Amino acid sequence: MTPVHSAATFSDTAAGLHWIQLIKEKTMRIPFQRSLLVAVIASTGLLQACSDNSDGKEAAAPAADAPAAADHSNHMNTDDSATKPAATGIVRSPAPEGAAAEIVSPTNGATVSSPVKVVFGLEGMEVAPAGNEQKNSGHHHLLIDLDTMPNMDMPLPANDQVVHFGKGQTETELELEPGTHTLQLLLGDYRHVPHQPPVTSEKITITVE
Repeated sequence: MTPVHSAATFSDTAAGLHWIQLIKEKTMRIPFQRSLLVAVIASTGLLQACSDNSDGKEAAAPAADAPAAADHSNHMNTDDSATKPAATGIVRSPAPEGAAAEIVSPTNGATVSSPVKVVFGLEGMEVAPAGNEQKNSGHHHLLIDLDTMPNMDMPLPANDQVVHFGKGQTETELELEPGTHTLQLLLGDYRHVPHQPPVTSEKITITVE
């Protein structure tokens, strides 16, 4: 027997299909809305992370610059620690080969009385007063009881142990205390600077009674 559908039944069926379609559409929209919400949240988090990273890089920049400042300071200290004595800038007068001074009197080991007469000798050069710039010349200096030679790159000092004879003298008399003394000659140029090489005599020892 063939079933008979009334108009009311057909209408109910159509309405049911309509509601089913609406339910499906809403069901499909919910995942889409959820996906959209998740995307918005993720984008917000990414922007915040980028902002945080940017701030971190800017904050780290001064720390990277700090070693450079320390190196500059060390460089300055090195420059200070690098501080040495300046050269005198004095060019010593050349002495000819074989030039030598000599104490003619007294002789080495002599016993003498004060005042002691000392006679100077010079070979290979001429005696000239201080201030007289003349090649292969100089004037005498008598070193008395001097253990260490003076600085050869500077004008010789004048004191009780380094006696100048800048007028070109070739002898002198010394008042010496009783006892043993040493004597030695050192020639200086017109500026009182020793020659290169130095022109000296042998060091002698005398005894004063």
